[in-house]
Amino acid sequence: MPITTLSSRAFNQDASGAKKAANSGPVFITDRGKPAHVLLSMADYQRLLGHQARISDLLAMPEAASVAFEPPKVVLGSRPADLS
Repeated sequence: MPITTLSSRAFNQDASGAKKAANSGPVFITDRGKPAHVLLSMADYQRLLGHQARISDLLAMPEAASVAFEPPKVVLGSRPADLS
């Protein structure tokens, strides 16, 4: 997996070339010589994230009914406003 490094200026002048390079591997975009951003293909990005379940998906699962879940009680306190 080759890594490509481009300056911000080169990236701005050839964004389509940077996108093509990202299909082969990450593209580091530098700002004043320091890495500032990384351009990845969507496939690489999704592989990096892995499978992350959303809470709505987990709660919709039929086997979720057997999971013990008792959230702690929240006690909200209030005090009178000081208008002095």
